[in-house]
Amino acid sequence: MSNDTALVLGATGKTGRRVAARLRMHRVPVRAASRSSRTPFDWSDPTTWDPALRGVAAVYMVAPGTPGPAYEFVARAESAGVKRVVLLSGRGADTWGDTTFGLEMRDAESAVRSSALEWTVLRPNNFAQNFSEELWYAPVLAGELALPADGVCEPFIDIEDVADAAAAVLTQPGQHAGKIYELSGPRAITFSEAAELISLAAQIPVDYRSISPSEYTEALVREGLTEQDAHHIAEMFVMMQRGVLADPTDGVTTVLGRPARTFEDYVLRSAATGVWRR
Repeated sequence: MSNDTALVLGATGKTGRRVAARLRMHRVPVRAASRSSRTPFDWSDPTTWDPALRGVAAVYMVAPGTPGPAYEFVARAESAGVKRVVLLSGRGADTWGDTTFGLEMRDAESAVRSSALEWTVLRPNNFAQNFSEELWYAPVLAGELALPADGVCEPFIDIEDVADAAAAVLTQPGQHAGKIYELSGPRAITFSEAAELISLAAQIPVDYRSISPSEYTEALVREGLTEQDAHHIAEMFVMMQRGVLADPTDGVTTVLGRPARTFEDYVLRSAATGVWRR
């Protein structure tokens, strides 16, 4: 691969910072962009788009939080001479109906798939790292994971596998053009089992308690989220209850030629670093 610059959007986020690090290890020049980075990028401020795209050959793109901007951004990427785009979407995005997640992801996917760019879409399940970074981290530390996920099975994917897959696609031009990869962990577990595994590895009490989506929304608002953001997250569990995201896929093996990391691997690594130490 030539040493053309890769633009990584959301470069301070969960996947972006990991993708950027892997590209650098591949000796690919990286332009890291986010609202707070040296190269600013903000989906709500189109004046930041063109400077970020200038001289770029490939883009790692995280879907914007609202439908609409992706089409204009992709059009500008084409005009700027970008050749490839890798979009981070979500598992089964075309089955989500008119949920907020579904509208956002389908809009971004449609924008890249209808473009003249060499595109690839990555659709991961929920990240295992949601238990140690942000979303469910505070509840785990507090010892109680209260979620509207009674009986829901989820093949959590290790975010390191997502980053590995994105870096592989970005550094292997032509091999993944026009492909959609559904990425998951090797087996599905319940949130109750996830809490138990974390408890065992970290040697801390972590109980799972089932609550309703409305109770979860109210709890998130009490924690400081807006009503809209809280509903947005609770909506994901309603969708997961349908079971359409529960079956493991072979996407990681297809892209990387190796099995996906297990949830147990993630838990043991995280516990060893003291991430759940109180």
